[in-house]
Amino acid sequence: MRIKEGFELRNICGENIVVAHGLKNIDFTKLITLNESAALAWNAVKDKDFELQDIVRALLDEYEVDEATATADAETLVAQWKEAGLI
Repeated sequence: MRIKEGFELRNICGENIVVAHGLKNIDFTKLITLNESAALAWNAVKDKDFELQDIVRALLDEYEVDEATATADAETLVAQWKEAGLI
C-alpha cells in the first residue's frame, strides 16, 4: 500500500487535516481530519510503500496497547483511508 501522491497532512488550528494538491485529488465535499493516533500512523508510512504491520508497529511503539487492539485499529484506519481514496 501507499498513500497517493498529492495528499499531505497539515496541522491547521490544532486539527490534523489531510490536504489535497492537484485537481485530480480535490473533492470539496469532504474534509478529512485525523485524530492523534491516525496522524501518527500517517507520518509513520508517508512517502513509502507500507504494510498493515507497519501501522501496527507504530501504534505499539507509541501507545500502551496490546497487539490485537493495535491490529484492529490499524485495519479500521486502512479501510477508512481506502474508502476516502487516500491509498
